[in-house]
Amino acid sequence: MKLNRSHIIFFEKHLRFLVQILFALLCIWIGWEFIQFVRYFESGASVHFHERPPGVDGFLPISSLMNLIYFCKAGSIHPIHPAGFFIFIAIILISFLFGKSFCSWFCFAGLLSEKLGDMGERVFKRKFYLPKFLDLILRSLKYFLLAFFLFYILPMSANALKAFLDGHYNMIADIKMYYFFANISTTAVVVITLLMFLSIPFRGFWCRYLCPYGALLGMVGLLSLFKIVRNQKSCIKCGLCTKVCPSQIKVDRVAPFVLSDECTFCLKCVDLCPVQQTLEVRPFCGKGLALSERVDALAVIMLFTGVTAFGMLSGHWQNRITKEEYMVIYQLKDTLKHH
Repeated sequence: MKLNRSHIIFFEKHLRFLVQILFALLCIWIGWEFIQFVRYFESGASVHFHERPPGVDGFLPISSLMNLIYFCKAGSIHPIHPAGFFIFIAIILISFLFGKSFCSWFCFAGLLSEKLGDMGERVFKRKFYLPKFLDLILRSLKYFLLAFFLFYILPMSANALKAFLDGHYNMIADIKMYYFFANISTTAVVVITLLMFLSIPFRGFWCRYLCPYGALLGMVGLLSLFKIVRNQKSCIKCGLCTKVCPSQIKVDRVAPFVLSDECTFCLKCVDLCPVQQTLEVRPFCGKGLALSERVDALAVIMLFTGVTAFGMLSGHWQNRITKEEYMVIYQLKDTLKHH
């Protein structure tokens, strides 16, 4: 079927959302495959065995972070949850190029938070903002959470990291995570529901104030090669870019480029700017070709798939735990602690 101009415009307008949906479907498929994997052990090996989907490692950011630090200290990739290592590397590399674009292009929680914020604007016909002093205090919480993890992980020696990564708890951390949601407690339901409700009037409440993963990517993103560059000479100070920014960045005042740990590279400001070549994605030096949204999307997708494909081809994608080992450790799941 030949695409006409209206099809192309629709595709470009909804490109990021299409990428978000595709990645969300991938996450759902991985989750479904993992449920089938767990059912084998729940049944005592009485049902057909499904291979564990390695992509589930992407839902274990702390284990992946520890694997990366172990790699830096020991020079080798730990064989437990190795896919998480490559997924984590891919996300960090994306952040070094395009800021924390993972949050607005791939993250399932980011997609949910964004749509809840959209719903809030439709319902209330306006945007709500917390007082500046409270916003600043709450924004620091995600950095305190990140600092908490780094405080305990960074000083660990290679042997100490290996001991944890080799441990039974880490070996079935994915299964423990699954049961956290499958047998979710009343407290967890209340907290998650509260966060979702807060995300309706206050866009991106979890992402802006509490996500330590986003805090890490935001710090890396400050060093990113590509920035949203503003041409001060052609800018007409209409304020549309600032109004549409979901991260509350004063885009119409930045000079010469957006430098914020909150920018998720959603490119809404670039899309809405009424003056051509005023807001563009360029290297932070301001020189070089401007990247279109299509090129940006292609770049982040290729980088993510390229790094994960390298992990698969290198033989460091599937973990080295046999189903017999899983069965033994599975019986101990209720007694295992993370320390």
